[in-house]
Amino acid sequence: MKTAIISDIHGNVDALQAVLSDIKNRGIIDIYNLGDSLYGPLFPIETYQLLVKENIRNISGNGDRILLDINTNNPTIKYCQDLMDDEQKNWIAALPFSLQTEDFYFCHGTPTSDESHLLEEMSPNGSSLKKTEEIMELINGITQNIVFCAHSHIPRVVNLPNNKIVINPGSVGLPAYADELPIYHKMESGSHHANYTIVTKREDDWVIEQISIPYNRDAAIIQSEKNGRTDWAVALQTGRI
Repeated sequence: MKTAIISDIHGNVDALQAVLSDIKNRGIIDIYNLGDSLYGPLFPIETYQLLVKENIRNISGNGDRILLDINTNNPTIKYCQDLMDDEQKNWIAALPFSLQTEDFYFCHGTPTSDESHLLEEMSPNGSSLKKTEEIMELINGITQNIVFCAHSHIPRVVNLPNNKIVINPGSVGLPAYADELPIYHKMESGSHHANYTIVTKREDDWVIEQISIPYNRDAAIIQSEKNGRTDWAVALQTGRI
């Protein structure tokens, strides 16, 4: 009973291909994607084509939702929109906010917001792990014992005193980024590898594996620079900003 969880691909089709190949080599069939799949100065159409080719259950992230904003001035959003047709737009529009199984709850940010962090809080000094009580309050009402979230791009496993576990698989395609909201902050994994998670049911407990996969990043770095996103190029090279 193995399940693979991926997230935050951000149009990095080579990273996604490497991760899916590793998942297949392990004989894993069940794959969930926590969103932010196509947004980025990379390869949104190729990423979409690979996602729909595979048996993957996808949810929406804030980076998916903003691709449907027709009033944007963001050049990276416009880059993706110029490549997308109705097929991709309809796929994004149909993505659910969350998914649930008997054991798992899947969301991008928190159970109520796709642009808030479930596990991290921001300060002028960077990000830190939220207090246990804050995390428990955010997942209050979730009946599943394992909650998966994404958005921060930082792999984490947090055990709570109510026996629930919150897991962030990290990012498949973008290992670091900076954001202005809610205050300026950096999220840095420190590695250029593609990240994802495997969970395995073992009797009455769960084995959690955080996986880091190397892949050829040349095309993604070149495409980032071509589209004027040197920040993405640096992140892809170093895992830092």
